[in-house]
Amino acid sequence: MRHVCIHGHFYQPPRENPSLEYVELQESAYPYHDWNERVTAECYAPNAASRIMDADGRIASIINNYSKISFDFGPTLLSWLEENAPDVYQSILAADRESAAAFSGHGSALAQAYNHMIMPLASSRDKRTQVVWGMKDFEHRFQRVPEGMWLPETAVDLETLDLLAEFGVKFTILAPRQASRVRKIGSRSWKDISGERIDPTRPYVLKLPSRRKLAVFFYDGPISKAVAFERLLDNGQQFAERMMSGFSDQRDWSELVHIATDGESYGHHHHFGEMALSYALDHIQSNNLARLTNYPEFLEKNAPTHQVEIFENSSWSCVHGVERWRSNCGCNSGGHPGWTQQWRAPLRNSLDWLRDQLAARYEQNARSMLRAPWRARDSYIQVVLDRSAENVDRFLSEHSAGDLQEGDKIRVLKLLEMQRHAMLMYTSCGSFFDELSGIETVQVIHYAGRALQLATELFGDSGLESSFLSKLAEAKSNIAEHRDGAVIYEKFVKPAIVDIPRLAAHYAIRSVFEEYGDRANIYSYVAEREEYRRVEAGKMKLVTGRAKFTSRITQESATFGFGVLHLGDHNVSGGVRAYASGEDFGEITENLHAAFARADTPEVLGLLNQSFEKNIYSLKSLFRDDQKNILDIILKSNLEEAEAALLHQYEQEAPLMKFLADLHVEQPKLFRMLAEFALNRQLREALGKENVIFERVQSLLQEAASMNVALDTATLEFVVRRQTELQARAFWTNPMELAGLARLDAAVLLARSMPFQVNLWQVQNMCAQKLNGTFSAIRAEAEQGDEAAQSWVGHMTSLAENLDLRLS
Repeated sequence: MRHVCIHGHFYQPPRENPSLEYVELQESAYPYHDWNERVTAECYAPNAASRIMDADGRIASIINNYSKISFDFGPTLLSWLEENAPDVYQSILAADRESAAAFSGHGSALAQAYNHMIMPLASSRDKRTQVVWGMKDFEHRFQRVPEGMWLPETAVDLETLDLLAEFGVKFTILAPRQASRVRKIGSRSWKDISGERIDPTRPYVLKLPSRRKLAVFFYDGPISKAVAFERLLDNGQQFAERMMSGFSDQRDWSELVHIATDGESYGHHHHFGEMALSYALDHIQSNNLARLTNYPEFLEKNAPTHQVEIFENSSWSCVHGVERWRSNCGCNSGGHPGWTQQWRAPLRNSLDWLRDQLAARYEQNARSMLRAPWRARDSYIQVVLDRSAENVDRFLSEHSAGDLQEGDKIRVLKLLEMQRHAMLMYTSCGSFFDELSGIETVQVIHYAGRALQLATELFGDSGLESSFLSKLAEAKSNIAEHRDGAVIYEKFVKPAIVDIPRLAAHYAIRSVFEEYGDRANIYSYVAEREEYRRVEAGKMKLVTGRAKFTSRITQESATFGFGVLHLGDHNVSGGVRAYASGEDFGEITENLHAAFARADTPEVLGLLNQSFEKNIYSLKSLFRDDQKNILDIILKSNLEEAEAALLHQYEQEAPLMKFLADLHVEQPKLFRMLAEFALNRQLREALGKENVIFERVQSLLQEAASMNVALDTATLEFVVRRQTELQARAFWTNPMELAGLARLDAAVLLARSMPFQVNLWQVQNMCAQKLNGTFSAIRAEAEQGDEAAQSWVGHMTSLAENLDLRLS
């Protein structure tokens, strides 16, 4: 019998915005892959989910197919989706449930080692924790024990595989070049199958040093490569045929043709690749060419008949084994000829040194508070997944060596967070790419920086950082201005380190522009306002107050008083100081407000400097995303005034510009720039309205065409697509509502009328999901004379035609 299985691997690398890590942003990682190239710069903002609908749509579409195929998602990606795109997150969980119903009770989702660490290069302790955390995260989300586990980059050694078997994992997936030799079970004769000569259509059993066993699947290398690099996803029919070519009549066993690829191949690297995937699976299934299955179902029905041995310290993404993560092996992205990766070895050495230093200090300091420090670290994933006070107390009660005082609890949590970051600093992309100062590598150095920050707070050992930097300095950048790892640390990591005083300054400055209320969550801190006073005089503002700040990660807390003076625009100066219980902060407040009431600005600034001494902050002290948000607020009125002036100027010059256009006389450059700004601005405004006036849009487009004005198609396409998708979401929520359908029909018609192509891919998906059974039921009502149903059918017929959807 012939079986088909496709494995898609989604891995979420670390977040790009390192400053937020230092305020303990938990695991809400931002999307690293640029799913929508037009909004790349926005993909790292906290409210990115509302702006990267393509990301949600592409993942959701793939999930629709994943009930038929096997997939694994990095825990950090799932965590981000859970918070920022819950509908997509729930689709993933639902897909696993559906696959279990379809495949003899076996779900298609696989677990993954927790933070994409290259396992053969990890310490034995880290390997164990990575497996435990990956499995527990999986169980927390999918509500079942994982049967298989994907190893990051399929990097493997026997110790790691032994751990999988020890914890009950039944199988993993490797690249064909990782197989060394095979023999039939019971036979003494081995066959050399190195050089990717293994038959990938059957599972194999691997006998481990502990005498445990683990099943291994080796994916079809040539077909996987064709998907990733040879544009096989350009045509779903060809994709299906290529999959079927993996079968052979010469085999007398149940064959499994299966591939393993990066999930981003389907839609990101290859636009509409997810449609080719969907078509291929449907074509294979509907024509009974093969039976769709997943790995655990196939394994249950087809026990391994052959034993395999593997090449240790090998992977799917480095032909040199695992050297890509520790040496200048030659593997890189290929985009920078002349660069070397000599920095990899000293980076790895410095991280290994830091890991070992921190491990010794952790064990020594935790021993008096935790019964089994390393077992407690393995269990700490329970806290990472649920930071509630009740759950933290339950964890501490289970693992503490005795009654812990409040200070001891904070110390234990800091020790465990130090260990968490000591593992995060090994995230594989940190050594995967070309340059030491790249965002991926800088991010893992940020993780090291956070571990060092916690170590300094815990042990008061500032020498640890200097020793680490001396080793990191041996890693040399390819870019002269960045020099080496120590310079990169001082330039990018050190300024981003955040303590509670800086968080308090962030809170105080931001409160000038946005109302927080008595209690607010700021990333992973809780701010509880005890006092707040605000006065204004024209553009100038003064705020003073006092608030308690508590980390939801370590439970550490402190109370700070603050004062902030905003002189208008970007001119902000604020101070914070620790507030001791019983201290009179009122005198500082009264003096500041009295000076402000007299409009004595120099005195206010002097009092701020006097009262808060060196703890003075400015707008630059805000975290990066909030800097942008506040600057948007500050710039709004300035930009509105400038835009109004330019629009007025265009109205004044438009008659002359039209006259020049009619005579086919080239417009002066200043006129061209003015027209491009004005018409694109007016089009953005017209297209962004909830109720778009079609005639207004057409008039502006005609005006732009008559004067040969270049449209900002990328921005305009995004505006039209966003508005259309908003209408589609409303329809998806209530497909029976006639008014909502009519609005969506009109929005799609408008999108199709644009002089540029609008990507309606997600709209197609949402509409298609709601058409199953709905159209035929309402059409039956229409045929009985129901006027509302007839109108609904009319709009749906028009909508389907414009979206290229088949109605049945």
